[in-house]
Amino acid sequence: MPKESTKKMLASNSVNDSHCKAVLLYDGECALCRKSIAILQRLDWLRKIQYQNCRETDKLPGSAVPLATAQLLQQMHLVTPDRRVYRGFRAFRWLAWRMPLLWVVVPLLYIPGMPTIGQRIYLWVARNRFQLVPCDHGQCNLTAREAASGPSRLETEHSCRGDSSSI
Repeated sequence: MPKESTKKMLASNSVNDSHCKAVLLYDGECALCRKSIAILQRLDWLRKIQYQNCRETDKLPGSAVPLATAQLLQQMHLVTPDRRVYRGFRAFRWLAWRMPLLWVVVPLLYIPGMPTIGQRIYLWVARNRFQLVPCDHGQCNLTAREAASGPSRLETEHSCRGDSSSI
């Protein structure tokens, strides 16, 4: 039976471990997003990433910039352990450095012009994700029209977190 001090140390280490991980925010009601996250979880051998449904606004991590629900639903966001925020293609590029199987593609992600092209492709896929991968078993409550429209119901229910400094 572990001593009480050992139990406290183990508990504090598990709490600290979650603060040392980056948090990848994704749309949990999007079939394509969920499938992509399942692939990333398999590639995350080093367990450097925590995966969080952005619709669970009460669990959003602190960040250097406010996390607006409407933006979170438009593209994935990654909050680094030091509270920086990367979106879309830049988030994927940050992830690629931390997943050994993706290291082979990292040099390609830095070819001149690739960030612009990559972000455009990422945004096209994000805008069309409900047509590319249909919802299964009625999981998707948000229609493509609702995803493209203004602030969601969630944004009006919860305020943004973090301070207003920029990246």
